[in-house]
Amino acid sequence: MGLKLFVQHKKGGLGVLLVLVCSGMICAQLDQKNVGVSNKKYTAKAAKQTIVVDGKLTEKDWKRAHVFADFEDIEGGDKPKPAFKTEVKMTWDTQYLYIGAVLEEPHLWGTLKKYDDIIYRDHDFEVFLDPMGDAEQYFEIEINVLGTLMDLYMNKPYKKGGTFDLGWNTTGIITAVHAAGTINNNSDIDSNWTVEMAIPFAAISKLNRAATPSSTKPWRINFSRVQWTLEPLGMSYQKKLKENKKPISEHNWVWSPTGIIDMHVPVKWGYLYFKN
Repeated sequence: MGLKLFVQHKKGGLGVLLVLVCSGMICAQLDQKNVGVSNKKYTAKAAKQTIVVDGKLTEKDWKRAHVFADFEDIEGGDKPKPAFKTEVKMTWDTQYLYIGAVLEEPHLWGTLKKYDDIIYRDHDFEVFLDPMGDAEQYFEIEINVLGTLMDLYMNKPYKKGGTFDLGWNTTGIITAVHAAGTINNNSDIDSNWTVEMAIPFAAISKLNRAATPSSTKPWRINFSRVQWTLEPLGMSYQKKLKENKKPISEHNWVWSPTGIIDMHVPVKWGYLYFKN
């Protein structure tokens, strides 16, 4: 989750708020918790044929791509395991990094339809990319079941005083979503939704920071899934509320846990290698 301001910015702004208000021993403890590296690694095989981005992942290159489904709570440790399965795989060619994800979901639900809406307010799937692998400048892309996209660029992590650029766009990105079920219809039980992305290397390159596939110098990458607790509303759904009339806090299921409710800790992200 990228664009959250101050207290409302759950994964980003909360980090800013902590930096502003904590000091001494508390800050030292927070810093210590954020130190470390991830043991999550993925090697993306080069595609041998053209990938058609249609949300179905039917090409042979998708069939031969390694699948991982070891998502955890963002805080890791002894937190409850995700209630629903999330599978992700990747491939690439000279122009694009391709990401395919299948999200188990009995209640397909989405409300946001405008580009750069704050997509995490729906169920969503999120990608975080640091092509240089130095845990500094990076990119975030979010998408919901309706195919609505939000993307932003971070000049550095919030904890280091970074700011987001919502005006940045993943120019040339191709996305597709396939829903196995009925969206916003609570009269049945759905199966899943599939996300397919083709992210141009050129779009996530900056001056002196080219997004170059490498088998030896890994990128840092992470994936997050935001899941809300829903209840029926007419034939559709709404977020279930607590006694104070605020929504029950969302679940944050991720590939590489950061240890705190903040995705913007790139030193805790996984590693992405490219195999030609």
